[in-house]
Amino acid sequence: MSNQSDNLAVSLFSEILMVDQLARASVAKAMPKGMELSHFSVLNHLARAGSERSPAQLAKTFHLTRGAMTNTLHKLEWAGWVHIRPDWDDARRKMVAISPAGQAARDAALAAIAPIIAEVVNNVGEERARTVLPILREMRVKLSETG
Repeated sequence: MSNQSDNLAVSLFSEILMVDQLARASVAKAMPKGMELSHFSVLNHLARAGSERSPAQLAKTFHLTRGAMTNTLHKLEWAGWVHIRPDWDDARRKMVAISPAGQAARDAALAAIAPIIAEVVNNVGEERARTVLPILREMRVKLSETG
């Protein structure tokens, strides 16, 4: 890579990391009491998937260790936001589903953060945000292939 390409890459990733940090901080402040961003992410994934997932599948999806995912799932179960049951086909595995209380908590969190996200998109401009989305998706896919 040329020096100019290096500078572009460093600038791009610096901006992405800073946007990530600022977005997480803004969204975390709006989360319902007791909910962390990691909790919302798992609940949102389960709600959108519409079916059960194993802890291993969730760990892979979020690029976490199984131990880290197990810790998050225990917190979610303790809050009553997920149901964890044995896998009937393989007793060594467990299956995780979002509970009705988890669905309600996820919906409340989404309602709290939606205006924050919408304001940022409106300030940047909807069309400009739409043009950058495919680029960010492609970068995410490339990074997940290497990670």
